[in-house]
Amino acid sequence: MSFFRKLFNRGASKPEEDAAPPPAASGSVLEAESGPALPPQPEPEPVPAIVGAEPDQARSRGWFSRLSDGLSRSSRSITGSITSIFTKKKLDKATLQDLEDVLLQADLGLPMAERIVKEVSTGRYDKEIDPEEVKRILATEVSKVLKPVEVPFNFGSQKPFIVLVVGVNGAGKTTTIGKLGSIARAEGHKVMFAACDTFRAAAIEQLNVWGSRIGAKVMSRPTGADASGLAFDAIAQAKEDGTDILFIDTAGRLQNKQYLMDELDKIVRVIKKQDEAAPHAVLLVLDATTGQNAMAQAEIFTKVAGVTGLIMTKLDGTARGGILVAIAEKFRIPVHAIGVGESIEDLQPFDAEGFARAIAGLEER
Repeated sequence: MSFFRKLFNRGASKPEEDAAPPPAASGSVLEAESGPALPPQPEPEPVPAIVGAEPDQARSRGWFSRLSDGLSRSSRSITGSITSIFTKKKLDKATLQDLEDVLLQADLGLPMAERIVKEVSTGRYDKEIDPEEVKRILATEVSKVLKPVEVPFNFGSQKPFIVLVVGVNGAGKTTTIGKLGSIARAEGHKVMFAACDTFRAAAIEQLNVWGSRIGAKVMSRPTGADASGLAFDAIAQAKEDGTDILFIDTAGRLQNKQYLMDELDKIVRVIKKQDEAAPHAVLLVLDATTGQNAMAQAEIFTKVAGVTGLIMTKLDGTARGGILVAIAEKFRIPVHAIGVGESIEDLQPFDAEGFARAIAGLEER
């Protein structure tokens, strides 16, 4: 079952058709929509409202519109330069070099930049070219790279289905887990969170807030507790409770700190002691604003934790959203979803063609 695909369809439905959050699970507290506001969080990542709590006006906006808005900084940076380069100018070596520089500055990667330049130059050298045509070529080439990694996040038959979420501090792991759990709960799944980021009290508190809000059990320990032991206990509890999906949060491992990566490797080994096939999914959450550093993160987390798919967040906060293209081309990791804002509706299934057209400043087809 793919709740991302359901989410994508729900985003296009009428507001009154959106499913309300399910009742709280036994032993948890679910705040009513009219209840008290969430307490202030010490972590800078805000906790958005649960599914069904978005204002009608925001929810009624199409996903492509939100995607275009979210990628506007990247799109303006690329398309503004393309218009400047190619308006009333003949295609020559200098203009092609300028185009390549623009594409590299957007973090699209050298292979992609070279292919786009080659496609633009073919049969057009020493002739004028419409900037809109360049944008269409850009969108086409980007879509070709991204389409193979456009993979829905599907649950298998395992119960509990164990999802390990990894990434560096500040990427949005805990917030993303909360959003995914909220979506899953709204679709009737029994969800549990394991707060294995035991290094930060804020992360533990944030997951507890999410769990209380959506009716999901949260397994946690005091700050500084053994994270791998907590993961082991959470799996045992999830089996006993009949949990459908167990999301395991992890500390923000710095990929250049070997001892921290060794600890993540220990968590994976301990999970396998409970279930040899687990974790059934390893989601890497990447912050688009980190640019080229996200490439290094994708490489090392895949080696250590066996990443099966990625979610890229904060695409609305950078002019270098092309980094997703470079990562997809180099690592071929399935891209399940992207985030272009803080609300749940701003986390959506990855749409390769929509992304390509939005970053190229083109309208929806």
